[in-house]
Amino acid sequence: MGDDEEGALADRELADYLETERRAGGPAARELGAVEMRRRQRRRLAGRPAGPEVAEVRDLLVDGPAVTVPPIPARLYRPTLDPLPLVVYLHGGMWTIGGLDSHDRLCRRLALAARAAVLAVDYRLAPEHPWPAGPDDAAAAFRWAAEHSRELSGAAGPPAVAGDSSGGHLAALTCLRMRAEDAPLPAAQILAFPNTDLTLSRPSTRDKATGWGLTTDAVAWGVTNFVADAARRADPGVSPLFAADFSGLPPAVVVTAEHDPLRDEGDEYAARLAAAGVRVRHRREPGMIHGFLTMDRLAPSAATAGDRFFADAAAILHG
Repeated sequence: MGDDEEGALADRELADYLETERRAGGPAARELGAVEMRRRQRRRLAGRPAGPEVAEVRDLLVDGPAVTVPPIPARLYRPTLDPLPLVVYLHGGMWTIGGLDSHDRLCRRLALAARAAVLAVDYRLAPEHPWPAGPDDAAAAFRWAAEHSRELSGAAGPPAVAGDSSGGHLAALTCLRMRAEDAPLPAAQILAFPNTDLTLSRPSTRDKATGWGLTTDAVAWGVTNFVADAARRADPGVSPLFAADFSGLPPAVVVTAEHDPLRDEGDEYAARLAAAGVRVRHRREPGMIHGFLTMDRLAPSAATAGDRFFADAAAILHG
């Protein structure tokens, strides 16, 4: 399959993966629940190859405001001990699964390819910790990283924020919150297939609802875990796409996937930024599915798409 053929998957390996998933079937995320979903993810991770070596990997605790945010586990990756830009990375997982280990390989690849120090943040998960716990942790981690950037990366100045899927959502919310508080903004926002509309009202949530890996029902389950009150989901503090004003936000990389329920909300977020005068590098990866950044060992096309995303990150970080 070629990515010049509309509707085709990017390569045979990706098509085989989806066919295997379809044949395997099994309970939906909402039937399994958060605890079982996390257990299954840990089991999958146990067989995943380790990521590439970097000069330093160090686990640490981010100090948050004690009243609202407890200490947050984090992991620092430095590809070299020379001064480099710092990126605060927020993992995906429908606000419900994922953590430092699920995105360890991705963060190592990002650090090496983008020539950046990467601080991965293990923010609190729903449903045990619903909104605003995750956004509070993301904002607290960004503020802490900005205050400690020299000791973390050897370079002073505000870090960038980055994330995939629900982590991209938290990164976008962090930018909006810093602007609202008139605080130093992230140097950039680097987003892969981000959630930006938790009302799930864009056409791709219907057009790509099933058959492409991530299902709209799984996203809806994650949204319910994160924000149980449906009336709140159009609040700009919950859904970045509903912000009235996009001006003055950090320059952005926004990469989406053709066969993804979240495609349209990511594309629209990039368009809204550009319309407001924000510098944006936006690309929709043809033939690609949600989550390709963690599929580099699965399909050559996913590895190549990931490399392009990391190159975009390097371009915006190093100017």
